[in-house]
Amino acid sequence: MRFLYDDESFSFEALRSAGYAAYGGADLGEVLVTCRQIPEGDEEAWSAQWAATAARIERIGRDALAAGHRVSAREALLRASNYYRTADFYRRDNPAADAESARLAKASQQTFADAAALLDTPARALRIPYEDTTLPGYLFLADDSGTPRPTVLFHGGYDSTLEEDYPALAAGALRRGYNVIAFDGPGQGSTVRDQGLHFRPDWEAVVTPVIDFALTLPDVDAERLVLIGMSLGGYLAARAAAFEHRIAACVLYDGVYDFHAVTTATADRAASTPGGLEALMAQNTKVRWIVRNGRWTFGVSDLNELVKATQAYTMAGIADRITCATLVLEAENDQFFKGQPQRLLDELTCQKELIFFREDEGAGEHCHEGALSLFHQRTFDWLDTVLAG
Repeated sequence: MRFLYDDESFSFEALRSAGYAAYGGADLGEVLVTCRQIPEGDEEAWSAQWAATAARIERIGRDALAAGHRVSAREALLRASNYYRTADFYRRDNPAADAESARLAKASQQTFADAAALLDTPARALRIPYEDTTLPGYLFLADDSGTPRPTVLFHGGYDSTLEEDYPALAAGALRRGYNVIAFDGPGQGSTVRDQGLHFRPDWEAVVTPVIDFALTLPDVDAERLVLIGMSLGGYLAARAAAFEHRIAACVLYDGVYDFHAVTTATADRAASTPGGLEALMAQNTKVRWIVRNGRWTFGVSDLNELVKATQAYTMAGIADRITCATLVLEAENDQFFKGQPQRLLDELTCQKELIFFREDEGAGEHCHEGALSLFHQRTFDWLDTVLAG
């Protein structure tokens, strides 16, 4: 499925940004007028135009807030946060030395923080104890009653940010009476940018302290904890669930069996391309981004090191240790992990189910971008049933 662009990566990222309109994270007209000013595959124009849109919408939000229009301010600031994230997406050549990347990330964080404070039940910013530091997070509550509720622990994947977690999943959970603790783990969002923490394969070492923290909160029902991981989080959450058994249910969207296979395939493709990796990166936006983002989030210097660093990112010999009810999602056109959800499902021995999202229902893209309503309906209906049982 192509959306506004022939370039596979530009199409997907434009759809991803636009899809958050379902929960106030975008307006379709704003997406269309921004993208029509960005030539195919032009990453500099992508960053500049999305940044300009984000700044314009942020001004609307700031003016509305100053005038006392709480809802208008919240809605504009939510959209601005998403657009700032989108503007920063391809700035991965050297993020540590890229002042504009840092500015855009900070702007996305701040506009979201200001919007989160304006939610009907204001979100609470968290610092979750982790080893000798803390992880950033948000506590989203379905209401302010203090009633213990089923609680989703949610994290993203290879490139997600804490701020994106709200339109991606938390907003849909809140509508259905779930509380949500969203957080960035090592390699994600501000943890890699501000703390230099890189991805680690033993993700249970990340989730266990998050659960320890969650169980100190009066709003959390300890018997109904749900772990959900998005994109590469489909491996990370599965790995954590194999070793952390205080989880009542786990959702993997989409399921990832072996991330090492993805990096190896990229290296093999580079080796068979005339001119090697440099030529392939010059030709292919998706490959260029995968390599650059991987160097940053894994703390490696090149693709060969990235391949080595991902060797342990597999559920082989581990999947059968998951004991909680597990939902594996699969997208028909997944451009990153095609075929892996079924492979993971086959090795699970717990209560399990796979839901296949088709192209002809508009939900066949990776993580079902552009089809959030359908994705949330199927996921939370499954969770409601499992937790009731």
